[in-house]
Amino acid sequence: MSASTLMNTYPPAEVTFVSGSGSWLVDDAGNEYLDLLSGLAVTSLGHAHPAVARTLAEQSRKLLHVSNLFGNEHNEALAGTLDKLLGGGGQVFFTNSGAEANEAAIKLARRFGGRGRHVVVSAFGSFHGRTLATLHATGQPAKHEAFQPLPEGFRHANWHDTADLERLLDDSVAAVLLEPVQGEGGVNPASGEYLREVRRLCDERGILFILDEVQTGLGRCGAWFAHQRAGIRPDVVTSAKALGNGVPIGACWARSEVARVFEPGDHGTTYGGQPLAAAAARTVLSVMEAEDVPARAERAGRRITERLTGAPGVLGVRGAGLLLAVELDLPEGRSAVDVAGELLAGTHGTRAVVNAVTPTALRLAPSLLITDEELDTASELVAAAVGGR
Repeated sequence: MSASTLMNTYPPAEVTFVSGSGSWLVDDAGNEYLDLLSGLAVTSLGHAHPAVARTLAEQSRKLLHVSNLFGNEHNEALAGTLDKLLGGGGQVFFTNSGAEANEAAIKLARRFGGRGRHVVVSAFGSFHGRTLATLHATGQPAKHEAFQPLPEGFRHANWHDTADLERLLDDSVAAVLLEPVQGEGGVNPASGEYLREVRRLCDERGILFILDEVQTGLGRCGAWFAHQRAGIRPDVVTSAKALGNGVPIGACWARSEVARVFEPGDHGTTYGGQPLAAAAARTVLSVMEAEDVPARAERAGRRITERLTGAPGVLGVRGAGLLLAVELDLPEGRSAVDVAGELLAGTHGTRAVVNAVTPTALRLAPSLLITDEELDTASELVAAAVGGR
């Protein structure tokens, strides 16, 4: 076998998918899989959603791209919908990804803070992207070492520890950057009390509170944005993943009084908010509103949690809405990676896609339109795999 022409940044693919519909994927051998991961919380409306596919086809025949030196017919309307879902009073910068949205938020915080007030404090266990700045914001030191020296101006507090966070908030700090649920860090939800206390600390010191909702936003956690469950209002919110249902697009929203510190030339992007991606995102949000996806995610999350809680080999289920981690009680020598592999191979019946978010936990992030029957199948498959049947 010849060497791949792809860079060695991922392990060799076990499966190659060629098509999908709703909550199901099909590989190049014709095998079907129940998708319980949604491309890492991206295809929240499922695969090949007809409204999104129709929009992409129509827009591709009309206009694919223009520079951001000019307007397009979708950006203002799309930004307006995002602003409405976030409570209003803000402005939006469109990007191609979550990492770029977080880069924009970091630059905005530095511009807002001014020279000498540029530090961003995030949490250990967090994940904010793989650019050099967002990599340093990511609170996983093992990921830093190969790329040192990283940009300066980042500190990390212990997760869910307000005392440790407060210790780091000196006059050089421009912003606190947190995920309301740590996704890649293991699906670790923040309590409402913790988020409200961080909001108070930021208010007292004139520090921006940035929430990374790249994975948690747009209905995934049972609210339009996960922080809304805590009743707080952040200064900056980043989103991506589900926004295009697979079409690359992200967004950085900020309160208008924060957003206005950006001036023409301070930041930019070639592709961010271009017509094809923005048209897709407008349709995605329209379908999400029509389907009331936050309520669907909340109900579905309760259903699968109830069915897995107390099952043999399951220590518990954590998370919010349909961003869940199933903590496993496994015998020595067996890990969540093994369980995920068995589910992918169809060892316990229907093939299914999940991932081992930690060595002892499976992450579930299915389509927000998943049916009750599919949820019950998912519960049965996971319970069978964990129970060793």
